[in-house]
Amino acid sequence: MLSPTKLLAFTIASDTDELLSIVKGLYISKSFTYKEIPKSFGIIKNKPKVAILREQGVNGHYEMANAFAKSGFIAVDVTMNSIIDNEESLKSYSGMVFCGGFSYGDVLGAGRGWANKILHNSKLFDEFSNYFDNNDKFTLGVCNGCQTLSNLNSIIPGSDHWPSFLNNQSERFESRIVMININKSNSIFTTDMQNSKLPIVISHGEGRASLSKEQFKILSKNDQILMNYIDDSGNSTNEYPFNPNGSFEGIAGVSSVNGNVTLMMPHPERYTNICQFPVNSDDNTSPWLKFFYNARMHLK
Repeated sequence: MLSPTKLLAFTIASDTDELLSIVKGLYISKSFTYKEIPKSFGIIKNKPKVAILREQGVNGHYEMANAFAKSGFIAVDVTMNSIIDNEESLKSYSGMVFCGGFSYGDVLGAGRGWANKILHNSKLFDEFSNYFDNNDKFTLGVCNGCQTLSNLNSIIPGSDHWPSFLNNQSERFESRIVMININKSNSIFTTDMQNSKLPIVISHGEGRASLSKEQFKILSKNDQILMNYIDDSGNSTNEYPFNPNGSFEGIAGVSSVNGNVTLMMPHPERYTNICQFPVNSDDNTSPWLKFFYNARMHLK
């Protein structure tokens, strides 16, 4: 006999074919124009550096480095051991990114091993604590990086009410394309992108944002909810498969109060080339480039 959870997953999966037969499908509805985006930062000297952070099991660093390099940054591969051994210091970077993958094989729970290494190594703890306290620097965490940052909230100012990210409600690894709506938020990455509805890749087994109604209320009031999974009508949803993991109110990402720290489960770095995009764009440019250009323009 199936457990209640497995029975729910079976029911969800059984309803999927019916839903897919009537859905609108993927589309682009953006609230910005590309004339607002600089076409090239190639001639600019003294580009800011962004640390593409890497730990054992991380595999999303190549796409992330490409996205930032295309947006006017010098992307540098930085491992935790290089910081411990004093080969690197976060002081020299304008931004840092926790990339996706399976740090430490997720054996302690997604992102917990990476976070614990930072919290329990004195060198790393000091480096990251000082970095997060600097309002002139930005941080992005995607997928496993999102899960890691959520476990580092004790040293991140303005993160008191962030959700935890738990096992998907379907009890399956979900890897596909979904639709999201970008909210009005404090994040430096989504400037001028409010109300844009865009396709994006998700690829995770522990992406369900779990939080109380009170936490949700505070995050909403503070404009910290970055984006939501949406249904075929463009509304935030808890319904599978539009919401791939059962996140509360369809939450797909959040930010710190000041907007300098952004974490999200979907992968914007996988859609910076138009050849990767699943639907046609009216100007032959991926809308997700705007996300990374915003970080560059924030430093002007």
